Amino acid sequence: MQKRWINKAVPTEEEVQALSQALNINSILAAILIQRGINSFDKAKAFFRPGLQDLHNPFLMQDMEKAVARLHRAIRQEEKILIYGDYDVDGTTAVALVFSYLTSFYKNCEYYVPDRYSEGYGVSQAGIEYAAANGFNLIITLDCGIKASDKVVLADSHGIDFIICDHHLPDADIPNAVAVLDPKREDCTYPYTELSGCGLGFKFMQAYAQKHRDESEVFQYLDLVSVSIASDIVPITGENRVLTVFGLKKLNENPSPGLKALKEISAIRNELDVSGIVFTLGPRINAAGRVAHANGAVKLLIASTEQEALDLAFSINEKNDQRRVVDLDITAEALAMIESDEQLRSANTTVLYKNTWSKGVIGIVASRCIERYYRPTIILTESNNKITGSARSVHGFDLYEAIEACSDLLDKFGGHRFAAGLTLDYKNLEAFRERFEKVVTERITDDMKSPVIDIDANITLDMITPKFLNILKQMAPFGPDNLNPVFQADQLTVANGLSSFKERHLRFTVQQDGNNSMLPVVGFDMIKHYDQLATGRGFSMAFTIEENNFNGNSYIQLRLRDIQAA
Repeated sequence: MQKRWINKAVPTEEEVQALSQALNINSILAAILIQRGINSFDKAKAFFRPGLQDLHNPFLMQDMEKAVARLHRAIRQEEKILIYGDYDVDGTTAVALVFSYLTSFYKNCEYYVPDRYSEGYGVSQAGIEYAAANGFNLIITLDCGIKASDKVVLADSHGIDFIICDHHLPDADIPNAVAVLDPKREDCTYPYTELSGCGLGFKFMQAYAQKHRDESEVFQYLDLVSVSIASDIVPITGENRVLTVFGLKKLNENPSPGLKALKEISAIRNELDVSGIVFTLGPRINAAGRVAHANGAVKLLIASTEQEALDLAFSINEKNDQRRVVDLDITAEALAMIESDEQLRSANTTVLYKNTWSKGVIGIVASRCIERYYRPTIILTESNNKITGSARSVHGFDLYEAIEACSDLLDKFGGHRFAAGLTLDYKNLEAFRERFEKVVTERITDDMKSPVIDIDANITLDMITPKFLNILKQMAPFGPDNLNPVFQADQLTVANGLSSFKERHLRFTVQQDGNNSMLPVVGFDMIKHYDQLATGRGFSMAFTIEENNFNGNSYIQLRLRDIQAA
């Protein structure tokens, strides 16, 4: 699939030179910083040297005073508290953080994670009934609840109060809970709106600790926050950047027993970064709720001893292996459906349904289908006598708005512009499929139909020095809205060493006309470019720059993103 390379806008020469001189860095790096909104010495200092003192005052959040007061009353009066969270990584890490912190000094707490298959996403009636039957006085929801107005009313009829901690976009009507912590509320003036669900749980506990205990107690749980931020694909900017920097430090130097065991079972040898979490820890934590019940993930994340954690990590790793087999099988089946149907192949959307597909992996399958057929995709299955599905989008297309245009055919839906979930009656399936195709066809542009590589800067190989790499490394952690810079270099040829490994990946050394620099390149899942490179003809390359550490030696290496013929 041909990718479009888009060069980011270049700042003015005056801006670049001013920042370059202020920071004593070259103009390429200065331009990249300006593209990211870092256009002054003070902003650069905050970016490169974040500190915990940069975290916002949690009491700036709407309803935080009410939330802390209600929690403190529950503790003072020895009420039973139920900590209720979603079954994905963000939800389970949030539950683990709040439960671990509260039970360090107050034991009358339990946690509850709904079953993905029997209860579905969000606050369930079964969860309220459990709380009522077991004498709970307060429910704290994490990573869910902002659309649970009816469940709040039901809980109130049983004499149960609600504190909602959610980072999803609310409806016009906010649930009538004791407190609703959501920085996306229109009436909330909190300075940062992109916290993860676990990050929001952290801010709640930070506020409680500031008022009634010692704030530093809460910082020991930042490894959980960094895992949630990476796995929930929220921006690595502002407060999230501070939380991620210190969370990664904790994760790499002194992680909780659960995360330490998960690292061991994942055979992680080097320091973890955001990408490492996304591809190793995140899928394993998620697998607990995809294959079985997410309680297994919470048990791991709150484990108090290394042996207990290791036993639980082994179990979760096995579930991840099962999940991998299932999602690959379903992906193969889904792709075969498309390839055997001319109408499906030529459509602007992919909407596939089979009642036997596992609800736990359909989101992954949707993403895999987009790798082959680059277009808005919805994979549907049957659950609780309804059709339920996961949707994924492509660069630049607002998936949420397209689904919203079909809302009269749906029982419920939720999500954001890049990913969403939905539920509908079987009788509406064909009408929904047709409407969704029509809406997308009317709104999608030709440019959105091919994957994009955003190029930060065009450089020559001789610019890539140890000093250049050192400054790049300080721009980490990389993630949404602060991605690892992608560079373009032209007039390249393979110098030597072109080879493949594991039948999927490439290695070679690259050289450039006009300078003597030669650098090693690795291209994961880039075997498709082997024949072109083997011709010896010139090419342009999109790549990132990294440090490879092997057998005690470190050297600069380029990570291939794409190749275009000269």
